[in-house]
Amino acid sequence: MYCPYCDSTEIRKNGKRRGKQNHICVKCGRQFIDAYSPPKGYSDEIKQDCLRSYVNGMGFRAIERDKGVHHTTVIYWLKLIGEKLPDAPPIKEIPEVGELDELETFVGSKKTIWLWTAVNHFRVRVASRREGILAWVLGDHSAETFKPLWDIVCCWQCYFYVTDGWKVYPSFIEPGDHIVSKTYMTRVEGENTRLRHYLARLHRKTLCYSKSVDMLKYSIRLLLHYLKYREIPVFN
Repeated sequence: MYCPYCDSTEIRKNGKRRGKQNHICVKCGRQFIDAYSPPKGYSDEIKQDCLRSYVNGMGFRAIERDKGVHHTTVIYWLKLIGEKLPDAPPIKEIPEVGELDELETFVGSKKTIWLWTAVNHFRVRVASRREGILAWVLGDHSAETFKPLWDIVCCWQCYFYVTDGWKVYPSFIEPGDHIVSKTYMTRVEGENTRLRHYLARLHRKTLCYSKSVDMLKYSIRLLLHYLKYREIPVFN
């Protein structure tokens, strides 16, 4: 058994609630009922409907109020599908110019975490053809976090890489290939804004912040899949 809020396995029984076993997480102190496994009888349509609401800006408890499905069940569904999805949909076109940026958010007890993203600077803005975010990584604001993303991006062999003035970028990008300008970063900033728009846990001034890094990863994977294909995958 794991905690649906922080994924810890340090769980203790803590009495009963409405006849069901109540548990408490030693790590985060949150209480929950042992009922987050998907109940029998939920159809694929209900699962997809709940997760579609999630990637369109609703929090887990708002979905529970609206759909009548317990929020820990929806968390379980997200974890189940998030573990199976790739970080981002496959790339159909190698970028000639790449844009890189960082998005600040929070996990746990409001600990700052950064989402580094990469997009194609010249991709046409047509909804049916939109590539969106091509690669991303989560971590702090350091070169150590950025390196796994750069290992992916450098394989594109772009003519130029456009970034802001953050000090990490020059240690990876050759000066002749590097454009430092917020003016030319509208694509990547637009995609980051779109993430904030669609995902409740990335909204500014929200109570829906992520309780764990893994849940944030699962959320981003599902959202990027949804934005690319406009559908929620069927899963068991």
